[in-house]
Formats: sequence, C-alpha cells, structure tokens
Amino acid sequence: MSFDIRSIKLGKDVTAEDIAEDLEFLDDWEERYRYIIDLGKQLPGLPDDLKTEDRFVRGCQSQVWLETDYDSDADTLYLAVDSDALIVKGLAAIVLSALNQQSPQGIHDYDMDGFFDRIDLLGHLSPTRGNGLRAMVAKIKHQATQLATSNPPAPLSP
Repeated sequence: MSFDIRSIKLGKDVTAEDIAEDLEFLDDWEERYRYIIDLGKQLPGLPDDLKTEDRFVRGCQSQVWLETDYDSDADTLYLAVDSDALIVKGLAAIVLSALNQQSPQGIHDYDMDGFFDRIDLLGHLSPTRGNGLRAMVAKIKHQATQLATSNPPAPLSP
C-alpha cells in the first residue's frame, strides 16, 4: 500500500477537542500515556525515501520526520509525522489533531501552548521530550508561515 498524506484523519475526523475530551475522561497519567501511545499507532509510517535530512526535526530526543503537502486551491496544509519512538508518534498525533488539514494561517494562529496547558501535557513529559515537542510544532508553524506569506488569501470582492 502506498503512502497517502491526505488520508491521515487526525485534524479532520479526530480533532484536538476530541483528544482533550478523551484525556479528561482518563483518571491518571498511566492511562493517558497508554492512550497517547495508541494514538501514535494510528499514524502511518513515512516511507524510508521521505526520511530525509530536510524533513528531519532538530531538537527532538528521538528521530522525527515531518512531511507536508500544501493544496493551494483549498488553502490546506496536510501533515505527516513519523518517529522511531511510539510515545513521540503519539505526541505527534496530538499535534496533528490540532494542526493537520488547516490553512497555513490557521496553523500559524493556533495556540498550541494553550492546548498543551489545557491537557496538562508538558508537565508530564521529560524536559527533553517537551523541547522536542515544541521543536516539532515550531517546524510545522515555520512551514505554515512560509506558505501563508507566499500565498496570501485573495481579497474579498466588495
């Protein structure tokens, strides 16, 4: 089966709100970690030919790659993340639930730190894991900002 970045349902069928509600339902962080790992298992792996230096996310404790695909007609950025660590894939799934299949401007404007605070995530990760998560978000937002500034929306007709 071939890799299709546009088939990743996180962000469309599974939203950040869905994940926040699921996490709030779980009683303790052991259960929440299992849930996060299960989310990661839902992410398709990137083919080896996409695990290149330009897709590599610097600052992560584990190996992480980010693939993007921009649909200019729909002003939608599609995201895929892969990692060699299941927990990191789960954290990537959380990020994708908020940012995947959004406009570059919507990604740029999304308060990811506020979302992490809401689900109390960063306080339950090691500092290096938290820094890696922030690096992943920063790379996504950087690419979205580049697209938003190179493809400004068409002006509205009067």
